[in-house]
Amino acid sequence: MKKQPLLILLVCFILGIIFQEYLSLMPSFVFLFLAFSGISLISVLIRRNFFQITKDYLLGFFFFSIGIFVHFQNSQPPELPILKKKETLIFQLDKKLNSNEKNRKYYVEVHDVSDLKQKKAVPFRTVISIPKDIDALDFKHYYKAEVYIHKPEAIKNDFQFDYKKYLSRQDVYFQAYLPNDIIKTEKRSITFEDQVKQKRLDVLNKINHSSFSPKIQEFLKGIILADRTDMDAETVKDFNQTGLTHLLAISGSHMVIIFWITLLICNQVIPVRFRRLSIILSILLIWIFAVFIDYGNSVMRSCLMITCYYMMVLLQRKSDLLHSFALSAFILLIIDSNQFFDVGFQLSYVAVLGIWWLTVPIKKLFRKPKLKAEKFFYDITAMTFAAQIATLPLVIYYFHQFSLMSVLANLFIIPLSEVIIVSSLLIVILIALGFNNIPFIYKAFDVVVECVLKLVHWFSGFETMMARNIPLSILESSILLLMVYCLKSLIRDRFNPKNILRFGVCLLAFFAVRISLDYHQYNSNEMLIHNFYKEKIVSVKNKDQVVFWMKENKNEDKMIAFVLDPYLISRRIRDFKIHYIPESSEAFVYQENKFELK
Repeated sequence: MKKQPLLILLVCFILGIIFQEYLSLMPSFVFLFLAFSGISLISVLIRRNFFQITKDYLLGFFFFSIGIFVHFQNSQPPELPILKKKETLIFQLDKKLNSNEKNRKYYVEVHDVSDLKQKKAVPFRTVISIPKDIDALDFKHYYKAEVYIHKPEAIKNDFQFDYKKYLSRQDVYFQAYLPNDIIKTEKRSITFEDQVKQKRLDVLNKINHSSFSPKIQEFLKGIILADRTDMDAETVKDFNQTGLTHLLAISGSHMVIIFWITLLICNQVIPVRFRRLSIILSILLIWIFAVFIDYGNSVMRSCLMITCYYMMVLLQRKSDLLHSFALSAFILLIIDSNQFFDVGFQLSYVAVLGIWWLTVPIKKLFRKPKLKAEKFFYDITAMTFAAQIATLPLVIYYFHQFSLMSVLANLFIIPLSEVIIVSSLLIVILIALGFNNIPFIYKAFDVVVECVLKLVHWFSGFETMMARNIPLSILESSILLLMVYCLKSLIRDRFNPKNILRFGVCLLAFFAVRISLDYHQYNSNEMLIHNFYKEKIVSVKNKDQVVFWMKENKNEDKMIAFVLDPYLISRRIRDFKIHYIPESSEAFVYQENKFELK
């Protein structure tokens, strides 16, 4: 507690959030916890020997209770209207989402429902799909349209992605589809927030009309303006398979580079005696940039961490990465505790912890650098390895895949990322100012980015280096994270028997848990009916084999990706067969059992 009080209290706070998430305490119990925590806080202030001995535990319990209370408040569903299957909605754009081959998707805020028999409509948010042949939405208009609307269905099996829960964490409780035309009315007055969002949308449209190829346009929009909604599936797949998705999304590295650039420019312009002003202006500029690009979660995380770190510098306190880390996480989770369950949140903070914990020991494995370039390469390599080792358990747990080429790809691309990010930022600024084509500059940028995309595609082509459908439970990933913790002392003192023993115990525990889970799944037999929209898939599992019965369908690839693969991963099965049933069939018989497909 004395060395890292903020980090330990953050852990207690997060444990409270997890406790409330999975146990869902009743309001009376939540307030009872809060009352006890208040008593414990008062006890900390009493200068008695007993309370002084237990003050650390009492303070930890206080933050644990606050975590329960905050998540209880953030988990309360709002008052929602009762809607028919088909309704006429009046709404405005809230956020642009990823598109598919047929539809654009948006979060929209509904202000009124025409047929709703209530004195006053309760505003709510919904995700809406709109055909691409209808004009894209903007922030300058209100829209009125007749839509099909429903609540997302709850999951029926433990291995399915809980889309309903995911949407509820975004305060979205409905799904809608717009089949026909839409009526739009220009807003009489536009809020400042919508003006900023519209300006960003205008810049995105300017990029769409620039002289760059569609791939370069989508790359530009993703790397600087945090918009990957129209990026082609092949490019996304390439970056996913090479572990370079963080380059496409505005992440900590982007904001740090932009901060350093602005700080460097300010230091050149502002006299040395006003260096504090340079830091304040740089912090202010990255926040302005964050607001402009719609302050996504990853942007807010990085901006907060940078701000917390440099506030300590401004206050002439000892700057500490973990204090900044913990303080930024506290602020985000108090505002919205649901962010903890966001995969990006977990990966971002675990990556920072990994860099802080493992970078120095890994660097000591290299020889002493003789040149600045060699030192830069060692630093980048050590940080890359540290971040990837730390996040590996979470990556496998959430995505069930890992490519050995991702390490090599990151080593090649990350040193270039500073140049790519800076040049992309300058190009976006030029396009925003109306310079849609500057032949020499744009051509050079086009060539460089095209080469980077081809390099990423080349790395993604090593399919033999990609391990897919890796089963990993939360217990296994927790043990792996404990092994990462033990790795620092093992690297630093490689021949210390105590460190080897610790790491070995964790390794044995991992294999013991893994073998036990494999054995349990091997000895279980079951029959399940899986739903994929209007289609039904029946699976019959017998030990380590499973047979799927399904009708031939043009969406078979999606059915495999969203139904079959998750089931196989959860049951730790590799041996499976697919039996196709004629389209006209409404039932089939297997092992003297009849299964309906209606």
